[in-house]
Amino acid sequence: MKYILLSATFLFLLAGNLLFAQNAHFTQHGTIEFEKSVNMYALLQKQINKDNEDFFRPILESYKKTQKQFKVLKSTLTFANNKTLFTPIEPETNQGGFFSDSPMATQVNTIFTDLTTSTINSQKKVFEETFLVKDSTRKINWKITSETRDIAGYACRRANALILDSIYVVAFYTDEIPVSGGPESFSGLPGMILGVALPHENMTWFATKVTDVPIDDKALAPPKKGKVVDNKGLLTTLRSVMKNWGDYSKLYLKAFSL
Repeated sequence: MKYILLSATFLFLLAGNLLFAQNAHFTQHGTIEFEKSVNMYALLQKQINKDNEDFFRPILESYKKTQKQFKVLKSTLTFANNKTLFTPIEPETNQGGFFSDSPMATQVNTIFTDLTTSTINSQKKVFEETFLVKDSTRKINWKITSETRDIAGYACRRANALILDSIYVVAFYTDEIPVSGGPESFSGLPGMILGVALPHENMTWFATKVTDVPIDDKALAPPKKGKVVDNKGLLTTLRSVMKNWGDYSKLYLKAFSL
């Protein structure tokens, strides 16, 4: 009798798991709406040093009186067939005043990623010139943690990493969207990245809405305009242009390398 009861319990649990698996829904294609938030006060504070403080401090204090602390920018990520296309949305109004064109406070990349071939096509606006960066996807050594949170209705798990040798990244991904993509050039986790934070750079990207709809192949066409380079070639060009920019070159090089 005890054996019969144990067998019945096992069969009941097995049936329940099979029913759950059958009813579980995994988003294979669609569009994700993202918001990038930049702490402008903190970003501008970092640009003050002992050489420019007398000039820059009053400008920052005046800025705080007239501008909001956070600049918010929108973008979309379209995905299907293990491909993604990240597209910035041009803001309707000017946010950030005089400092709105700071590279950290803008979105300069339109990025097509083929996750099957691990390749990326990024159309990047650098001042008055447009580059088309063709290279392999960034290899990120993610460390997955036990922390979880809900983003846009999806259960997400936290992962941490370091990119460009010094930039600390926090990401939240969901395995309910079994695509290893994400906003900008962030990818490589066992599910879609719906949230990214760069705490020391004072910026975040978080999904606000996920729409599960079929995506036409034409909607995932990679960008084609721009001077073709790879990541190494772009970095060499930028360093040459900014060789006399002093400390400001570090900020711009970091912004255009993200």
